Amino acid sequence: MYAQEKIKPYENNGDKGTQVETMFDNIAQTYDTLNHRLSWNIDKYWRKKAMRRLALWKPQTIMDVATGTGDFAILATKMLNPQSVIGVDISEGMMKVGAEKVERLNMSDTIKFKKDDCMNLSFADNSFDAVIAAFGIRNFPDLDKGLSEICRVMKKGGRLCILELTEPKGFPMKQLFRIYSHTFLPIYGKLISKDNSAYNYLTATIEAFPQGETMMEIFKKAGFSDANFERLTFGICTLYTATK
Repeated sequence: MYAQEKIKPYENNGDKGTQVETMFDNIAQTYDTLNHRLSWNIDKYWRKKAMRRLALWKPQTIMDVATGTGDFAILATKMLNPQSVIGVDISEGMMKVGAEKVERLNMSDTIKFKKDDCMNLSFADNSFDAVIAAFGIRNFPDLDKGLSEICRVMKKGGRLCILELTEPKGFPMKQLFRIYSHTFLPIYGKLISKDNSAYNYLTATIEAFPQGETMMEIFKKAGFSDANFERLTFGICTLYTATK
């Protein structure tokens, strides 16, 4: 078990998956606003960089894992022009917000949403040209199992493209990030979302999540090859890519 798998949003005996679902349902209506404000809109740059990387392989069938409110699925549709994108998540509250955005953008023919558990995906083997995920795999109750499931549903030669928040390693960004994530982030997150625990949980999982070279070994263990990573914005975010 990896360290972040032991961290739960709330102090009760519920399993992590159920707690994460409840948390995201609670913050769904404010999630987009907080995501962009807390990252100073840099998250939009990270997503675009990831899609430019994926565009080299021209995937036509894409699954967006832990899709949340669908921003990554929407961007993939705009930049890659695929035949279909399916966004999966355990939070119906988040996907409801996403579906409303997709309808406003007239993308409902391309983007669909489905409640699904990444620990046991309902899709057949070899279903997707690419799988993408932005800031979601950190919440998996079992990282190895979740990545193995993602690998299973990808086609041979399919591309994995993941963005994840990470803790900077070098001075002074590591120290500045610690101050920001332990003070401003949880206080502002609580003020806007009204959830007392969500953004403390966010900070804890970022610090506990394996990253860099360690993630390369985890991807290989799950069945991927040609795994690479690139640290973005002084290491606050990391872009991971791999091939099945």
